[in-house]
Amino acid sequence: MNRTDFLIALIGISALVAGCEKGATAVTAPASKTSRDPGVRSAQIADAQKQYLSIEAVAVSQAVDVLALPGRVTFRPQAQSAIGATTAGRVVAVLVQAGQVVKAGTELLTIESADAGTARATLDQAATRLGSAESVFRRQVEMVEKGVGLEFERQEAEARLKEARAEYERARNAADLIGSGQGIRVTVRAPADGVVITIRTAIGATVAPGGEALLELGDPTRLQVVAQVPESDLRRIAVGQEADVELPALAARVAARVENFNPRVDPESRRSQVYLALSKRIDGLRAGMLAQIALRVGAKADVLVPVSAVLIKDGKRRVVYVEREDGSFEARDVETGRNQDGRVVILQGLTAGERVVVRGALLLDTQAEQLL
Repeated sequence: MNRTDFLIALIGISALVAGCEKGATAVTAPASKTSRDPGVRSAQIADAQKQYLSIEAVAVSQAVDVLALPGRVTFRPQAQSAIGATTAGRVVAVLVQAGQVVKAGTELLTIESADAGTARATLDQAATRLGSAESVFRRQVEMVEKGVGLEFERQEAEARLKEARAEYERARNAADLIGSGQGIRVTVRAPADGVVITIRTAIGATVAPGGEALLELGDPTRLQVVAQVPESDLRRIAVGQEADVELPALAARVAARVENFNPRVDPESRRSQVYLALSKRIDGLRAGMLAQIALRVGAKADVLVPVSAVLIKDGKRRVVYVEREDGSFEARDVETGRNQDGRVVILQGLTAGERVVVRGALLLDTQAEQLL
């Protein structure tokens, strides 16, 4: 067919469609549960002119449903230590720096405390009394065994020994709570291996038990990713679900899985925290780094049509032409989703198997525009 013949055919089809719109051959579509426009109309053309149309059945694609979530790398709760003062006093030395790697037992701070001096003096006195009570008790036992001692004196010595032991245990526990050191000086040590995250004190600062933590330690080998999930999506989250975590700062991607989630929803952001365990260690990974999480929450069936099948009406309506059994075409309003590989997802308006015009739909509706 040459260009002149094609133009003549196109003019003929347009005139026929225009005649339908004026009511000469137009018929009102019967009510349809998939149509959102009660005024949907149909177009009908001669069989010979259908050669200019391409018609395909609506396809369904099985796809993985993925939630895209923001997140952040954090220490696991068991991998973080908040270290506070064990006794009232004054900081006289800060022995580490933020970012420093430390081993369990490393000296972190030195505090001067009168309470520490008193507790240690009390322990020394209790130890002296305990030693004396043990000597007296042994002597009374020996005298009774030799027949020169009295039983009630042995019993009294035994009672005083029990009191001395109890006093010593109390004094030792009090001194142990304060920590290591000599005299009035207390040495604060690292409870586990880790990295110094934060130092919140300085030389000369007054400290006391129950106050703000003086230092924070974290184990860099025990990290997790915390995703921020909108409350509307929480019902789709389950322990064990798999995810891909992208770390922009490291240009890295790592597999992860849902390990747990916070039952509380933040009242301001309306989001809850979901905790993901990484499948492997990533060199350079640090707490606080941003993460992008693609969480797989199940499978879904996408209804797809070629982009060329969708027309735009009135600047905002999306319309496709559906072939009816009698050979006419129904203009059907649809709701579209994302585009993928030249096809568009139909969220509402079509069902699998329906036949739609995928090329030449503008011949059926000269007032529409093509969706690009």
